[in-house]
Amino acid sequence: MEKAEKTEKAERAVNEGEHHEVRADAAAGPADAADGVWSGDWVAERLGVELVGDDGLTGLLGLALRRNPKRAHLLVSNVLGKHVPQSPSVVYGYGWELGRRVRELLGDDEARRAVVLGYAETATGLGHCVADGLGLAPYLHSTRRPIAGLDPAGGFEESHSHATSHLLLPEDPALLAGDGPLVLVDDEFSTGNTVLNTVRDLHARYPRRRYVVVALVDMRSPADAGRLAEFAEEIGARVDLVTAASGTVRLPEGVLEKGQELVARYESESATQSVAGGSSAGAAPSGLIAQFPAPPNSGAAVEADQEADPLGARGTARPAPTGPRPDEDRTAPHATRIDLHWPADLPDGARHGFTPAHRARLEAALPAMAAGIAEALPHNARRVHILGFEELMYAPLRLARELERVTDMEVRYSTTTRSPVLAVDDPGYAIRTRLAFPAHDDPADGPGERYAYNVAGAGFDAVVAVVDSAADTPALHAPDGLLARLAAHTPEVLLAVVPSYAPERPRMLPEPLRGPHFSSYAPEEVGWLLQDLSDVTLEAPTEEREEAIQSGGAHYAESLPVEYQPSEQYQELFHAALEESAARIAQAVGVVTETVLAERSPRPVLVSLARAGTPVGILMRRWAQHRHGLDLPHYAVSIVRGRGIDANALRWLAEHHDPRDVVFVDGWTGKGAITRELAQALEEFEKTDGISGFSPEIAVLADPGSCVRTYGTREDFLIPSACLNSTVSGLISRTVLRADLVGPHDFHGAKFYRELAATDVSVAFLDAVSARFPEVADAAVAQAKELLAADRSPTWEGWAAVERISEEYGIHDVNLVKPGVGETTRVMLRRVPWKVLARAGAGSDLDHVRLLAEQRGVPVEEVGGLPYTCVGLIHPQYTRGATGADGKAVAL
Repeated sequence: MEKAEKTEKAERAVNEGEHHEVRADAAAGPADAADGVWSGDWVAERLGVELVGDDGLTGLLGLALRRNPKRAHLLVSNVLGKHVPQSPSVVYGYGWELGRRVRELLGDDEARRAVVLGYAETATGLGHCVADGLGLAPYLHSTRRPIAGLDPAGGFEESHSHATSHLLLPEDPALLAGDGPLVLVDDEFSTGNTVLNTVRDLHARYPRRRYVVVALVDMRSPADAGRLAEFAEEIGARVDLVTAASGTVRLPEGVLEKGQELVARYESESATQSVAGGSSAGAAPSGLIAQFPAPPNSGAAVEADQEADPLGARGTARPAPTGPRPDEDRTAPHATRIDLHWPADLPDGARHGFTPAHRARLEAALPAMAAGIAEALPHNARRVHILGFEELMYAPLRLARELERVTDMEVRYSTTTRSPVLAVDDPGYAIRTRLAFPAHDDPADGPGERYAYNVAGAGFDAVVAVVDSAADTPALHAPDGLLARLAAHTPEVLLAVVPSYAPERPRMLPEPLRGPHFSSYAPEEVGWLLQDLSDVTLEAPTEEREEAIQSGGAHYAESLPVEYQPSEQYQELFHAALEESAARIAQAVGVVTETVLAERSPRPVLVSLARAGTPVGILMRRWAQHRHGLDLPHYAVSIVRGRGIDANALRWLAEHHDPRDVVFVDGWTGKGAITRELAQALEEFEKTDGISGFSPEIAVLADPGSCVRTYGTREDFLIPSACLNSTVSGLISRTVLRADLVGPHDFHGAKFYRELAATDVSVAFLDAVSARFPEVADAAVAQAKELLAADRSPTWEGWAAVERISEEYGIHDVNLVKPGVGETTRVMLRRVPWKVLARAGAGSDLDHVRLLAEQRGVPVEEVGGLPYTCVGLIHPQYTRGATGADGKAVAL
């Protein structure tokens, strides 16, 4: 059969669902292994590993070993195009067919609302192919390459991998924010941990009702299969599974240790043979490079080593030549560069999103690009390999498939990888050869080795290396680089570079919003690093919001509660509380400000966490002016639990101030969730933007939870600014973060409630407190000196109490336990309260809480041993009409 006819038949078999024909081609394994030899036999015989499952499973998978403390064996796919060179039509066909099956499962309407998400690095190309088969949905894959200025829309850990951290960096954050199905694509579904970690992270940020998990093979144990079903029930979502084949791996006891010993033994023998053979440039930098016999006249044949394998292999593990060939001109370039004429502004892949429109542009450009490659190849080339690069799998795959379609050449495709795998010269082993070379894309995790498997000795007349422009570096062209390694094993090396796509950032962020146009505060008191959403309807009834939040259908930051309108009696309580506590608050303001000036910076930049931190930030600014004559800059920024701090606000601050001078300010601590959120967000920001210096240490007026080192007091008393909402916070709403309103280059949003000006007490609150500064100044300075000399290490006493309460009251969710007077007040004003726990003997600090509880029919239960004055409990398992202790409706 002619080559073109074979390719056409393979493609037709995939498109028509004739899996057996495609798998017959795939079953050959690396370098067309001998019939009847499974590329997992070597590992199975030595470690007792068994692969059981569907017919044809061993045609899809082989086995290899790797040095990994978490898993000894590696399932090596024959149809993925990563470790094993394969016909690009076969690789593409498997993914495309899985995508068609997903479309049939969802139906066209749901498919149009879906998003496909693939995993780096191994499944980036497979996910693209699934998205192509689905046809109607955009595609995004995770990445291990951070982009300065682009905020992660999520992230997760791949527990068994050699490189675990994944970032999600869509150019348009709305890509993940919809409620349509999320299609998760990986090459293998082994334990389900990666999928569970992904869904757990994304569901907290972007909840949805349906997930589809797609993999070439499902190799989970029955116990692991049950975990996914339980998790789906837990989050109230449907999870479907689509695979090409299923089975399981049976591992005998002690297989990890035995596998590690085997790897170490072979690597040691390889190193010994390299030294004995006198190799220098040809020796592998680390690990084993093994060679299987090359086909005749390949230009890369090596003399077979006939020594007996002490471990019983049919072939012998030994180093492959990696230096120049004897007849090679060492001064000649290692590769001929090809200009692909890649379409302008077309993404090289889905690191930042790839839409159906992008796919159409690529389809139109492929014939000309493949023709350019064919023209650049030697006229006598018959066997050609297209070698992709780590996460860049799809573009080289499509180029290879098009080259296979339009020429009579035998085309094979695979990509380089980060994964270190033992190579053994044996037809019963999946990784026959390994080329090692230094990383050449300036990776964020630092330099290290990279690998190309089963390419050396495979008899290719030419290899076309396809990289993105970020990887076209001097290290690629170095004497020990990838191109030189390839040149030692093939007569011709060509290089095609795809432009790396990176979303553009706006050159300038907007200036802060200020009163009176935004907020009732004076313009010099605070600059709001927010965008004005005053004209957008965001309010929803409290009960409706609570049900949506607890069901996972919405995040609390995507809407606003209807503003509480205080009764005349409640307003009287506020003014009475302010009169009683103004001096105590003033002293706490003095203490925390003096501590900041002495310990953090002589001229700090105050950055309050909107909105509860904003009145405190203004008071601290007023104290510094009153006591020291300082005119400190003060800004307000948004931080959202579960989604982090506004990274664009951090960028603005870094452009205008030294991050080391920034002091984040909040009103009070509860259990410390925001403290932890800020620390994690700043750590991620430093990784993505490379901007360091921001301290995660928050300065607060009151720290009853013992969560921070910088505070004015650790007493839990009524701070009157907690009694009200916007009318004591400059008429500004809580901040909003919703993908359809806040783009990748926008500040988070908030509303200015101008219509509530008649009841605004924001400035009155500030004036009442700052008027008491003179009378408390000496006491505040003395107390600050005492604190500076004392051990102020956080004990996290509050967090422990919250966890205890969560379990004792059967809530089992610390997010529904809100400790402290301030947080309890928020529960009463914004959420659906279940009950209030009050410390026995609590006095007037709780008068307003008792009044709110009476108005809402919420019981107040006095308990002993509370580290807080009170704790508010949000209704657990809330549904509208719920009255029972379990949060469900009770039939009366």
